[in-house]
Amino acid sequence: MASADLSMAPPTPTPTPITQRTHTDLFGDPIEDSTPLWFKKDLFLSPDFDSESYISDLRTFVPFDTLRSQLQSHLSSLKHQLVDLINRDYNDFVNLTTHLVDVDSSVARMRAPLSDLRDKISAFRESVKQSLVSLQNGLNQRADAANAREVLELLLDTFHVVSKVEKLIKELPSVAADWSNGDLNASERSHISNGIAVQQSENESNVRETQSMLLERIASEMNRLKFYMGHAKDLPFIQNIEKRFQSASLLLDASLGHCFLDGLEHQDENAIYNCLRAYAAIDNTRNAEEIFRTTIVAPLIEKIIPHGSSGLIGVASGDELEADYKEMKQCIERECTFLLKISSRENAGFHVFDFLANSILKEVLSAIQKGKPGVFSPGRPTEFLKNYRSSIDFLTHLEGYCTSRYAVTKFRAEPAYVDFIKQWNLGAYFSLRFQEIAGALDSALISPSLIVEQTAHHEDGKFLALTLKQSVTLLESLRACWSENVLLLPCSDKFLRLSLQLISRYSNWLSYGLNARKPGHTNANPGSEWAISAGPEDFIYVVHDVKLIVKEICGDYVGHVLDVLSSCPTEVLDPVKQSILQSGKSLESMITPLTISIIDALVEKSVEDLKQLKGISATYRMTNKPLPVRHSPYVTAILHHLKAFLEGDRATTYLDNSTTKAILRGTASEITKSYYEMASDLVNVARKTESSLLRIRQGAQRRAGASSDVSDHNVSNTDKICMQLFLDIQEYGRNLASLGVDATEFQEYKLLWECVAPADKQSTIVF
Repeated sequence: MASADLSMAPPTPTPTPITQRTHTDLFGDPIEDSTPLWFKKDLFLSPDFDSESYISDLRTFVPFDTLRSQLQSHLSSLKHQLVDLINRDYNDFVNLTTHLVDVDSSVARMRAPLSDLRDKISAFRESVKQSLVSLQNGLNQRADAANAREVLELLLDTFHVVSKVEKLIKELPSVAADWSNGDLNASERSHISNGIAVQQSENESNVRETQSMLLERIASEMNRLKFYMGHAKDLPFIQNIEKRFQSASLLLDASLGHCFLDGLEHQDENAIYNCLRAYAAIDNTRNAEEIFRTTIVAPLIEKIIPHGSSGLIGVASGDELEADYKEMKQCIERECTFLLKISSRENAGFHVFDFLANSILKEVLSAIQKGKPGVFSPGRPTEFLKNYRSSIDFLTHLEGYCTSRYAVTKFRAEPAYVDFIKQWNLGAYFSLRFQEIAGALDSALISPSLIVEQTAHHEDGKFLALTLKQSVTLLESLRACWSENVLLLPCSDKFLRLSLQLISRYSNWLSYGLNARKPGHTNANPGSEWAISAGPEDFIYVVHDVKLIVKEICGDYVGHVLDVLSSCPTEVLDPVKQSILQSGKSLESMITPLTISIIDALVEKSVEDLKQLKGISATYRMTNKPLPVRHSPYVTAILHHLKAFLEGDRATTYLDNSTTKAILRGTASEITKSYYEMASDLVNVARKTESSLLRIRQGAQRRAGASSDVSDHNVSNTDKICMQLFLDIQEYGRNLASLGVDATEFQEYKLLWECVAPADKQSTIVF
């Protein structure tokens, strides 16, 4: 409609373009394009232009009003350009409809050759399709014929191989008869001359070698026959000859077993080599391993560990295996090395055999299970540990016959090896050891009191050994976990966990005891009774033992554990070391609360004597007693318990200097704090009482009309009490100094001094 309207409109003169507002630069020259740098017109022509993403990107740094204004300006500019283009080519635009004459006939003329071309292409396509179908059918017929030919050739080959195998098997009886006769003649004529015996031995060897070579050839053909039958097992022809194949297999197995056995008895290397190749060809390695086990290995093991089907025969000889394994090693070296060397030849294809596991180890396990089943019982841990280590040593000896790492891996993966390892119930063994070790410590810790074990090991008056039975039991239990007579390396992770549990159990024992001593604590855990009845001197033993145990754990003990586990990689040893050291540090953290417990006990005793200062108030109240000139008797008793504790035999013997200083300073600080609290309360009460009495007295004098003057020269009771307390704290400071503690270091003492000291002595503390 737009084009029609335009065509009917008369030509108009080209209008003058609308002059856009121009801008001028710095020098007054007009700027044609004043578009901002962020407004890119080219983006609208991009094929993947998206208006929403365009606007969202610009709105992050351009205001919406500015963006809208710029877009409207650009739209207006585009409209002007469109009008300019229409006005410039207006005549061509108007005449466009006049040129579109007889369009349908032109389209029909162009469509005709295209339709002819389409018909020709369709006909050619149909022809090609028919040719392709014909060719595909021919190829399918050819493939079917080829498959039929392959099946026919397979059947012919199968028939020929079956016939060949049967023909070769027919030769076996005569050769076997000659062989057996030669074998019998050799045994019957054992007393004939040496020359005849040597000749017969050579003949027998040749017969065995010929027999083994023939068996190897038959085995190779049987392998081919098995391959053919596996590929055509569903065909009737193959099913018809199945019985012939099975009969041939049975005859081959019997003859091969007889030849292999005879070769083992005479240690005929060539015959054994050929027989092993035959067994490998027919994939019947188990028969070879079983023949070697029953005929060679079993009689040897029977002599070492007698056993039978009727029951246990060798129980009387004991359940120790070390001597038996020693004899087994000698017998294997003497009787079995011959075959092991042959089966371990490189590039011989004998890697499919494992006589070590399936013949030797299997028979050894069977003999132990029948003759000495008690060795696998963990009920006797000591014997179990000894037999297990002997067994592992025997397995290591067998692995020495392996010629490569692959052979060792294959040996360990065999069912006989796995079954042998499973016989040793290491979990049950650890459980028994756990009960034994942990039970001993638990029995010691549930004692209602501390049990002191006197020792004579000392150096410079300081005891180096543990003093408490509980501590001694802990250290013995920790050492037992890694003792040579207890530890099994496969259970080392469990013994490590047990060691950490023992240390934790001891720490909890200490923690429960300290909690039981706290005021108001009623629900005491079992085993915490010792702490309730223990005195400060008893805790000296505990602190001493804890320090020695921590020193042992973080020193020689962790070194011994790392030596035992030296075969482990560093990635394993580092966490083990850190876990033990962490347990030692956790136990070491108990020293501080133990020391505080000693301090609390000493402070409690001293406070009982300190309570006597309350009598000072009664001494000077409502009396005419003069000002005091010396300290009170109770002051000497305040530090008596602390001094007696520090000078006692236990403290001087079992406490080191650092612990002694900590107890001294901690106790002195707490006593001073209590001293300040009690003295300040006493002074405050005295001053309040005196103030009340003074107001009452003044009120009475005013009512009586008497003079209200108070004689200032009289000393009040409060002053007397403060003077007495001042003399007492001076003596207390001197007593602390005699113990090596400066009372001025305590803030409470300074406050106490300021509370009771006269005005002229407030600034300087002098004892």
